[in-house]
Amino acid sequence: MTEVTGSKRAQITRAALLEAAREVFSAAGYDNANMADIAERAGASVGSLYHHFAAKSDLYITLYNEYQRRQQHRSAQAFRTALRRGEQDALQLFIAGTRAYLEGCWEERELATVFLSGGGPAGFGLLARERFREWLHANSVLVNDHVHPLSEMLVLSLTAMATEAGREVAAAPSRAKARRMIDEVLELMGRLYPDS
Repeated sequence: MTEVTGSKRAQITRAALLEAAREVFSAAGYDNANMADIAERAGASVGSLYHHFAAKSDLYITLYNEYQRRQQHRSAQAFRTALRRGEQDALQLFIAGTRAYLEGCWEERELATVFLSGGGPAGFGLLARERFREWLHANSVLVNDHVHPLSEMLVLSLTAMATEAGREVAAAPSRAKARRMIDEVLELMGRLYPDS
């Protein structure tokens, strides 16, 4: 039997706290969640929770940042896969990344719903807008090195469409409905630039 080091134990506790926070925020929303419930669900003390996270807002923003990283990874991976398959059209590359993003919204629908609902700690709206601008810039850079570059306003419109569609996909009543929604929004995106 291997001994768990202090560092490993701290990582395990932190992961349990984040998972418990995900469950509590998903069930109660940000405003109604409390730190004692999160600690109890994680099987940790409130003191341990505050050792790892300064406040409820810190937990929420950490979950959000990790969710965003997973979403960016999904999109970038789909983009690279499309490139390896020979796709060079900017819009089709964007659509490949968007499909992965929207599928991630369904797969992590509890968190997506929490983050896309408009709630959260003070200042979260500003953070979300900053992340949106970062995503917009990343999308522009990725797709505009390819055939049929997309205008700045088209990338803005497509990114906004993807964000709003993500909210609806996360709230879909079934996987089948979510897939139909994803297919429909991607088809609509394709119509915005018919010469691609």
